[in-house]
Amino acid sequence: MCGMTGWVSFDRDLTQQRARLEAMTETMACRGPDACGNWLDRHAAIGHRRLAVIDLEGGAQPMVVPTDDGPVTITYTGEVYNYTELRAELLRRGHRFLTRSDTEVVLHGYLEWGEGVAERLNGMFAFAVWDSRVEKLVMIRDRMGVKPLYYYATDDGVIFGSEPKAILANPLADRAVDLAGLRELVSFTQTPGSSVWCGMNEVLPGGLVTVDRSGLREHRYWTLPTRPHTDDLKTTVATVRELLEDIVARQVVSDVPRCTLLSGGLDSSVITALAAAELGRPGGDGEKVRSFAVDFVGREDDFVADELRGTTDAPYALEVASHVGSRHEAIVLDHAAIADPDVRRAVITARDSPLSLGDMDASLYLLFQAIRRQSTVALSGESADEVFGGYRWFHQPEVQAAQTFPWMAVFVSGARAQVSDRFNADITAALDLPAYIRDRYSDAVGEVERAEGESDHEMRMRVMCHLHLTRFVRMLLERKDRISMAVGLEVRVPFCDHRLVEYVYNTPWSMKTFDGREKSLLRAATADLLPRSVLERVKAPYPATLDPHYTHALLQQSKELLTTDDPVFALVDRGRLEEITRHDPATMPIDVRNGMERVLDLSTWLDVYRPELRL
Repeated sequence: MCGMTGWVSFDRDLTQQRARLEAMTETMACRGPDACGNWLDRHAAIGHRRLAVIDLEGGAQPMVVPTDDGPVTITYTGEVYNYTELRAELLRRGHRFLTRSDTEVVLHGYLEWGEGVAERLNGMFAFAVWDSRVEKLVMIRDRMGVKPLYYYATDDGVIFGSEPKAILANPLADRAVDLAGLRELVSFTQTPGSSVWCGMNEVLPGGLVTVDRSGLREHRYWTLPTRPHTDDLKTTVATVRELLEDIVARQVVSDVPRCTLLSGGLDSSVITALAAAELGRPGGDGEKVRSFAVDFVGREDDFVADELRGTTDAPYALEVASHVGSRHEAIVLDHAAIADPDVRRAVITARDSPLSLGDMDASLYLLFQAIRRQSTVALSGESADEVFGGYRWFHQPEVQAAQTFPWMAVFVSGARAQVSDRFNADITAALDLPAYIRDRYSDAVGEVERAEGESDHEMRMRVMCHLHLTRFVRMLLERKDRISMAVGLEVRVPFCDHRLVEYVYNTPWSMKTFDGREKSLLRAATADLLPRSVLERVKAPYPATLDPHYTHALLQQSKELLTTDDPVFALVDRGRLEEITRHDPATMPIDVRNGMERVLDLSTWLDVYRPELRL
């Protein structure tokens, strides 16, 4: 994994802009702590920060291949899991390689197939190629959008980067946020291609953007396809298992220490079990898989079962670790570490926005920070719920019938609170979020193609799956990428392999729920790998701390904020925060606590980024 940035300008001599490029590249230092590289040509300046994972000695970037008509240069981030097959094919076609890296394979793939190289790649990746032969920049992003890539069009070219902060380091970029950006912050829709920042866009998942002297053009090389599913149930279950085994076998490949994230839920347990089996098979490297989980001081004492979470994670994680033979470690966090303002600042800086999940983001950051001291690569169970239909609301008739995003139908009151807690009444009214959500929902549903002969109910469930795979999962993937890369940890997401996504997406809903439960196909495909207790465990979300000492720490920070003239009070209702601080921390409802966290997040974001607010 890495961080990349660049600048293309057809009216400037960018060889004179090294200092500016270095400043842009330096913003990506957390994403690439192992090496830094900058390359300048007359009309292109390319930067890269490297996290070395494959071919530690080789693979330095930006990587350049000289040709008779000029150099072709790549800056790349991510992992291509089929690079060995592609390398063999390119060797047969006459290409010669100087390294063992997947970066060089992607670059030579571009030389061989041009923009068509994107369709041949299996992995999570984002990269930009400057082709000086034709003075053209090509930016490509993986199908599911696991790896981020943003761009900002200028009068004579474009600025791009793995994160907005790289683009904002260039004075040509407008450091401004308007109502449209704020709507994206709080709408829970993650509109593909959008950004919080004025004038900035993201390369679409499965998207390709080219920039040359004639302008900027964008198209999709991949969208979620609708295809007939002809396999019977037995074959479908077997195919899911085969795909999972192949995916994990590819994704455990690493030249640096690797591990899994193991909560004790079905998804992370499946990945851990498959990784353990792959590493322990004849011909494997014989290494025991390492697994990590997050826990909190006093968790057993503080825990109260509710509708979302009936049990704690720790016993299940330990049972899986014992069952598969992983070297397991729980990272136990206390309230002081989670509430530390420096951790909040690190999270907000990593995300480039005040869109935070409060203590859940802080604990994730601290978990990843602790893991990074021992491993560089981690496999995660993220996205299984979106692929296999794991959320409870998939199975609730009232949500199935709701003409809005399914997660909004469930959390609509909480979503409204998000807006009112973040902004004052005037801004909340100007946002007109209900209308915005209706429009975005209509756009999203319009993307779904109906299968031939599909019943109304099957089509409705296809729509729900499509919404999760193109909107909801984007929020989760962005969160995990930003927070993990803030500490230089590469998190891989096997359930986002496009082959698995396409296959399960086109499996009828009746087959996905053949036993009347959520994630029926995943349970059936992996039933022999896990303890029965884990196979039967009900879905539980990422844990939040319930320690009243954490709430007390937030109250103290909020009271201190209220003594200042912080710019946040131009956006939020000071009286509302004062009202919150009068609560008893031992009895404060979680949604009220969340509102307090959002004000602190917003204040931190304003301090870190100093955006111009065009409201």
